[in-house]
Amino acid sequence: MSIQLPLESMTLAEKLEAMEVIWADISRSPADLPSPDWHTGVLDERRRHVAEGKRKFLDWDTAIADLRRQLRDNPAT
Repeated sequence: MSIQLPLESMTLAEKLEAMEVIWADISRSPADLPSPDWHTGVLDERRRHVAEGKRKFLDWDTAIADLRRQLRDNPAT
């Protein structure tokens, strides 16, 4: 199957929204989406930073809202 999207005429916000819709569909079956081995090391390091108070996790809705706010405040050309 070949899918054609009007990428040239889509805004960055529209492209990101399309990616979100695709990712939401893919992530419904996490067992079908294997992670590479190096992800474990990255996640362990991030957990350590959180435990040490150097970083904090954001829930998905907050992270997406922050990204959308940044896009709205700094639109790409």
